[in-house]
Amino acid sequence: MVAEENVMKRTMILMLVMTTAFGVLAYTTYSRPPADDVKVIKITAKKFDFTPSELTVKKGVPVVLELTSTDRVHGFSLPDFKLTARIEPGKVTRVTFTPDRTGEFTFSCNIFCGSGHEDMAGRLIVTD
Repeated sequence: MVAEENVMKRTMILMLVMTTAFGVLAYTTYSRPPADDVKVIKITAKKFDFTPSELTVKKGVPVVLELTSTDRVHGFSLPDFKLTARIEPGKVTRVTFTPDRTGEFTFSCNIFCGSGHEDMAGRLIVTD
């Protein structure tokens, strides 16, 4: 009887710990709406083109890229900031980051989308 009570107590403690851990995980990964100091940029991907293809942001200011596709699956890769995303037609894919350095950086489609894919690129300019 004592052994069964110990097993029951351990099971209850384990369940409490797991429930707390999942709660913390859910809270920390919750996608909050952008604050006023966040720059939101809408980018449309279509066969071999990003619109706009040139983005200008400020160092230290959080950025949310809202990526959509009008024709097929595309990708988004900004290697200098270790960002990648899959862009599904008819859906919005959000990518959030805070630029930590100034300069000009290239982004491109990283999912082959046909002849001309290699030219599907753009430029991110980060200013002070």
